[in-house]
Amino acid sequence: MAVDGLHQFELVEKMGFVRMSGTEEERRAAQILVDEIEAMGVSADTRTFEVKDGTVIKAVFEVIAPERKEYTVTGYKCAGCTKEGGEDYDFIYIEQFDEINLRNARGKFALINGRATADVYRKMLDAGVAGFMTMGGTVKDTLEDSDLDTRKMRESLTKLGLMPAFHIRMTDALEILKSGATRVHIELKTKNHVHISQNVVAEIKGTKYPDEIVAFGAHYDSVEFSYGVWDNAAGSVTIMEILRHFTKNPPARTVRFIWFGSEEVGLLGSHAYVDSLTNAEAAKHVFMVNCDVGGSILGSNGAHITADESLCKYVEYMAKELGYSTSVRQGVMSSDSVPFADRGIPAINFARGGGQGMGFMHTRYDMISLISAEALAVVTDFAVAFSDRLVNAVIFPVPREIPKNIKDELDKYLGRAPQK
Repeated sequence: MAVDGLHQFELVEKMGFVRMSGTEEERRAAQILVDEIEAMGVSADTRTFEVKDGTVIKAVFEVIAPERKEYTVTGYKCAGCTKEGGEDYDFIYIEQFDEINLRNARGKFALINGRATADVYRKMLDAGVAGFMTMGGTVKDTLEDSDLDTRKMRESLTKLGLMPAFHIRMTDALEILKSGATRVHIELKTKNHVHISQNVVAEIKGTKYPDEIVAFGAHYDSVEFSYGVWDNAAGSVTIMEILRHFTKNPPARTVRFIWFGSEEVGLLGSHAYVDSLTNAEAAKHVFMVNCDVGGSILGSNGAHITADESLCKYVEYMAKELGYSTSVRQGVMSSDSVPFADRGIPAINFARGGGQGMGFMHTRYDMISLISAEALAVVTDFAVAFSDRLVNAVIFPVPREIPKNIKDELDKYLGRAPQK
């Protein structure tokens, strides 16, 4: 089947609006997907789930030594709160999370270099950090061309423990470090609540092996301020085209398509889907194909293998056969394949990363002008060819097992203590 990149592009345009977890806009995007699925003559099922969320009531960050200056920050939702009126702490910058940088961190407030991953968060808790602040944007940003988003403490972090957390523009973070800040005053007050999100599910039964399921996934939500075109309307329309292929070419195995809500706040849609499976249902899932980020005009293709390393060679050989340029690596990608792999279901992630100067993930610049129908179609063509071969294989070629090195990566990603 020749992929219709122009139709994909038009569907991305329809979804090119901010559609955050639990909002009316996220529900609107889900309905766009449902309408597209049903127009193919396939039934679509919307499955709701609860999302633990929060509201930031007050967030204050002030440098109090050597000189006083208050900075604009956002607080993390679902983070730990300070006492009323706030608290004062010595201030440190943690540039990387080794024992040297963490040796004197106990009881101090830290500006950190990078994301607060589960592994990083565990290290901060173990080191006794009193609270932390992340940075967003670039040192070239101005107030007019940058946004300061409100972030959420993911459940993989909160289950380890709570501490106050803030987010600041990188320009301000640079100023704070250049000023030689040694002591800060912080105040954070939040309120937790629950809202509803949804997954959209469609299925075509297999003609020969109906009890073997190959799942296809992509998230359709976005973050604050972002139109979510590259991340991840592009992935959503990629699996839509794979579905279209199988409506015209009945699959030997059952193919199930899931558009996940609330990925951006902790992979919650995919966690909800996987958690809903009984052990018998999970055992029927032989593989998962995930598509996250795509369509970038300036960019390059990647295939991330969360499965036995033999699949890397399979993909490399197939890419050479079809003339498809892609990097292939084995590892865990921070996307919706994670809950599947954690349940023992091997996966592949297709992605098209942004080129140099084009990585505008989670910003106002993730917009339609930076992607093309041609770039969408190239990735989708390969994803369709790979999926068709896998779904219709006489004997399924990918071992249904997760190797130890991937299990260790999953433990680290999910914030679990390393297994001894």
